[in-house]
Amino acid sequence: MANSRSAKKRIRQAARRTDRNRARRSRVRSYIRKVEEAIASGDKSAAEDAFKAAMPELHRTAQKGALHKNTTGRKLSGLSRRINAM
Repeated sequence: MANSRSAKKRIRQAARRTDRNRARRSRVRSYIRKVEEAIASGDKSAAEDAFKAAMPELHRTAQKGALHKNTTGRKLSGLSRRINAM
C-alpha cells in the first residue's frame, strides 16, 4: 500500500483514468457491434450510416489514448473493406 501523499494521489488518478478508458472502449465496442450487425443483415445503407457514426468515436478514443491509433486504423479499415464488399 502506498504511504506517501503523492503515491496515494497517483492511485486515485489511475483509478479515475482506468474507469474513463474502460467506458470509452466499451462505447467503441458498441459502435463497432452496430456496424457489424448491419453488415450481417445485408443492409448496406444502414451499415454505412453506422460506420459514419462509429468513425469519429473511434478517432476520439485513439486521441484520448484509450486505444492505439494503429488499432483504430485497423478496425476502421476492416469495417470499411467489408462494407465496400457488400
